[in-house]
Amino acid sequence: MQRDIYQKLLDWKSSRRRKPLLIKGARQVGKTYILQRFGEQEYSYIAYLNFEEEPLLDDFFKYSLTPEKIIKNISLYFKHDIEPENDLIIFDEIQASNNALNSLKYFNEQANEYHIVAAGSLLGIKFRHHSKLKNSPSKKVH
Repeated sequence: MQRDIYQKLLDWKSSRRRKPLLIKGARQVGKTYILQRFGEQEYSYIAYLNFEEEPLLDDFFKYSLTPEKIIKNISLYFKHDIEPENDLIIFDEIQASNNALNSLKYFNEQANEYHIVAAGSLLGIKFRHHSKLKNSPSKKVH
C-alpha cells in the first residue's frame, strides 16, 4: 500500500528542526500501520506504546514529564536502551494519556534528538472539549 505520507515522514526524520510528530485522524484509516511500517524500514528499533490497550503506560508520565526519566522508563519496559537517531518511539492512541500528550512539549524543548511520533483518533474532540471547559464561565451553586 503506497501512502503519500511516507515521503513526509522521511522528510521529518531527516529534518534538523524535527519536533515530536502528532498524527490525528479517524479510526481505522491506517495511522498505526504507516507508522509501524515506517519504523520497520527506517529505524533499528521501534518502541511502540498503545495507551488504550495498556492504560498503565500512563504511569511512565505520571510523576515527571522530564524526557530523561520517561526514556529511562521506556527503556526499562522494553529492556532496550533507546538510542536517539536510531530508534523510533510511537505513542499510539495518545488521547488516552494527557500526561503523554503533555510530554511532547518537553521532548521538543529538552530532547528533540529522540524520534517520537504520536497518533490519536479522538484528539480533535478531546482538544475542543478541553478548550470549551477552560473557556466556559464558572457557574455558581446556591
